[in-house]
Amino acid sequence: METLKHECGVAMVRLLKPLEYYSEKYGTVFYGLDKLYLLMEKQHNRGQEAAGMGCVSLGSAPGEEFIFRERALGSGAIQEIFGKAHSGIIQAKAEGGQVPFLGEVYMGHLRYSTTGRSGLSYVHPFLRRNNWRSRNLLLCGNFNMTNVEEIFGQLVSQGQHPRIYSDTFLLLEQLGHTLDCVEIGHEAGSVDTASMLSGCAPLWDGGYVICGALGSGEIFTLRDPHGIRPAFWYSDDEIVVVASERPVIQTTLNVEAGKVHELEPGQALTVDRDGDISLSQVLKPLSNAKCSFERIYFSRGSDMDIYEERKQLGRELVPQIVDAVDGDLANTIISYIPNTAETAFFGMVEGLRMVNPEVRSEKIVIKDIKLRTFIAEGASRDDLAAHVYDVTYGQVKPGDKLVVIDDSIVRGTTLKQSILRMLDRLSPGRIVVVSSSPQVRYPDYYGIDMSRLGEFAAFRAAVSLLRSRGMDSVIDGVYARCKALEGRSGSYMANHVKAIYEPFTDEEVSEEIARMLTPEGTRAEVRIIYQSLEGLHKAIPDHPGDWYFSGDYPTPGGVRMVNRAFVNWYEGHVEAR
Repeated sequence: METLKHECGVAMVRLLKPLEYYSEKYGTVFYGLDKLYLLMEKQHNRGQEAAGMGCVSLGSAPGEEFIFRERALGSGAIQEIFGKAHSGIIQAKAEGGQVPFLGEVYMGHLRYSTTGRSGLSYVHPFLRRNNWRSRNLLLCGNFNMTNVEEIFGQLVSQGQHPRIYSDTFLLLEQLGHTLDCVEIGHEAGSVDTASMLSGCAPLWDGGYVICGALGSGEIFTLRDPHGIRPAFWYSDDEIVVVASERPVIQTTLNVEAGKVHELEPGQALTVDRDGDISLSQVLKPLSNAKCSFERIYFSRGSDMDIYEERKQLGRELVPQIVDAVDGDLANTIISYIPNTAETAFFGMVEGLRMVNPEVRSEKIVIKDIKLRTFIAEGASRDDLAAHVYDVTYGQVKPGDKLVVIDDSIVRGTTLKQSILRMLDRLSPGRIVVVSSSPQVRYPDYYGIDMSRLGEFAAFRAAVSLLRSRGMDSVIDGVYARCKALEGRSGSYMANHVKAIYEPFTDEEVSEEIARMLTPEGTRAEVRIIYQSLEGLHKAIPDHPGDWYFSGDYPTPGGVRMVNRAFVNWYEGHVEAR
């Protein structure tokens, strides 16, 4: 229902045979380029603000270009960059010149900005040039670093003068500086990219999958030591492929799930210039914090494990749903918010039909239009927003209880402006909105666009409860403790924002969220229920990263930033008064 932005999707292709091999076997020398296109298109869900691709040609002679790159902005960026690549190919063939984007190494990236920075200069892959082939570096990633100040400081202490204060630029210069320090005489051999990463990565704090390619043919992919961001790889005697999601590789290369491997936390996959593949434990694995939101919302539901996990999320909610309708399933209709909640809906239906086989399920909510916000503002825009969704008429009888499931309720804006208004037109006696994920209480700092504390419905509800009960001192106390931590660092830091929620049960917060999000004039009674943390971990046992729900951040940087976020919220609120 509420579009969350996620940074980002990655794709890497390394061909292990001469280009003529693919021409003879598959009828095209653009086998690698075509595979990159499929990997990117099938991960389009991960980034629709921009896309970029890079290519390294190992057969280029001195005096010829050997690295090619295209980047574009907008939801049609994938088609644009590959259209330009193919146009360049056609033109070069017609003119008899060097053919661009014909190479053995390909890199692709899809971007959703979570930092507020936009424009072509921020689109991956980034490129660092050098006349020595092995010192040319293409870099892209699915990441967000929480200690940019520390990385910046290290570069400055080395005598560098970074031009831009951005984690991607800083990583590019940090890794590039390490490449620059490789002895010139080593140019004839392959660069040890695992050692290069070992010299840089221990400083990084965040969730990340970092991908790189050198002009001499080496590639690498490194996953953070907590496994926060996902990465999968496949190899055979023809090709090495890396992507953010497993089914993308399965479909693109027509291979079974068991042949696609997950890159382990702290592990790097490297391929040297001769095509030899290695796995190296660059960083010591730390506590498992694989992102649960990947499984709930972002990753493709066609993954066999994710599909079952989402169904189980729906089943885990059955007892709460039965209570919310007072056990009256005979007069209850269940439905879902299109489209990502559909799989959880299937599990919910299965679970409810074990309680009452006659329970009714219908497609009540329909995603109708894409709101073009540039044509309206103010009240006019709000009126248009109410019509983004439509409903199916004639299925709900007056007085029926109507249950609709969504994957998450984060800010609640669409729920208040559109969904509840539309559902109330059907004259149900009670509307129960179900979230397959727990209450989102804390910002994410590892690559999901959930960074503003004051936007969360759960946070606003808890603050509202504190104020209505004369407990403003709790808010002031949290501010004082967070403010005292400014400028300090270390693993001893605590998430003091948790104290905002401690006086209340989950049910009390949910009831306040329902009150706050119910539009004025709504005739039906509105209830909102959320997945429990216990239900989440039962459904998704191998991905316990839940800091946005629990506040238990896996790295010191996350803890530092959530305390800073509260200070920013509090001080902004004081200024507004």
